[in-house]
Amino acid sequence: MRKLRWVRDDDGLWDLDRSTPATLNGIARPVPSDPIPSVLGLSRGIRLSRPKQVDFFQRFMFMPFVPSYSLHTPHPQSPPGFSLQRVFSLPTFALDRWFGTVLGQFNLQKLVSGIKKNGFRQPTRQSPWFQSVAEHLSDKSLYAVDLCSEFYLTPDDSLLLSLESYGYDDYKTPRKKAVFHHKFPCHNLTLEAASPGLFVDKDGTFYDVPLTMAVDLASVSSSDSGPSYHICINHNAGPPKKIGSQQNDDATVASLQPGLSATTAFSFKNSIDVWRSRAPKLKMVQPYDIFLSNPHISATGIIGCVMTACFGDNSVRAPRGDGSKGFGLGVRRGNCALLADSFATVSLSAQHGTFQKMFLDLTRFQAVLDFPSGSTFFSGAASLANDVYNSRAPNLQAIQDICPNTTLSLHQQLC
Repeated sequence: MRKLRWVRDDDGLWDLDRSTPATLNGIARPVPSDPIPSVLGLSRGIRLSRPKQVDFFQRFMFMPFVPSYSLHTPHPQSPPGFSLQRVFSLPTFALDRWFGTVLGQFNLQKLVSGIKKNGFRQPTRQSPWFQSVAEHLSDKSLYAVDLCSEFYLTPDDSLLLSLESYGYDDYKTPRKKAVFHHKFPCHNLTLEAASPGLFVDKDGTFYDVPLTMAVDLASVSSSDSGPSYHICINHNAGPPKKIGSQQNDDATVASLQPGLSATTAFSFKNSIDVWRSRAPKLKMVQPYDIFLSNPHISATGIIGCVMTACFGDNSVRAPRGDGSKGFGLGVRRGNCALLADSFATVSLSAQHGTFQKMFLDLTRFQAVLDFPSGSTFFSGAASLANDVYNSRAPNLQAIQDICPNTTLSLHQQLC
């Protein structure tokens, strides 16, 4: 339901952590992309961790195992497919201050594939059938374990520590992560360290960075309109390695190269209600989602700018020399670089229904026009105007540069 509410949660302004069933804790950081309006890497605020999600299913929905299906996997010896997860809560005497869990995963599809490939041995007196089953179940690559502890230091501070281990022969390095959250009255502060840090690009390719550290400060606004800003400082130590490859693909992921980068973004958002229903809701009936209970037709516009300073090998993402172009900027001197750009988004949302009835009580349409780079747009517009002025055939690349990324979505409640 969260994806119905937010305009920019997927591949948006802040490039939130990507949800993926390919990892045990359920998230991977996106590879910072260029142009830079989508380089900020951490999530806004505190999210429910994967162990807590599984614990919720077990406690309140009576599911002994939570199924997980993945089309991609960062581990070559673990084929994508169907897995089962179960969490075990650690006993604690401070339930309001500490939450400890052991999250286990069993790759059921790999077990079935192994049985089909190798088969069962013919049972004999010396080797009964259950020994053959035990041999298949003893394959360490079927299992993964995540030890997670969440400490609630104060009502506004939390610390999460996790240790994730896989049983694959080619992947012996456990994943360690520490995340600290602090809630200010109008800001969210996040400090994160991971070794190794897991990144995923838009094609589903996973990369490991030996050590990543980040500090993220984001403003929080209670209104649908107004200014907001975001500051993020990232440090990568060690060259990135493409998981599943025997060689480093350093040249293809310039933004993951070792170095320090500081990014700040400022945006202004304005929402206009063309129509919003004032009709009363059904009495004594709770909407399935309070954020999706108001029929409306509204438009939203976002415009902003972003700037990144790089120090280290990751400065190769900027062109050498003065790369000023349109409203964008890219300058590199030695191992230092400065990048800047602008961005804009226009969206239209229309909803019918209050999401209270069991059937057909929510119809929602949304259209999003995204201009991710102002420099690309204005340079394409200038090139296209020059072609028209000189009576030349328009350049296809210039037309593509001025066309926004368009997303259309339709949601319909059935039952």
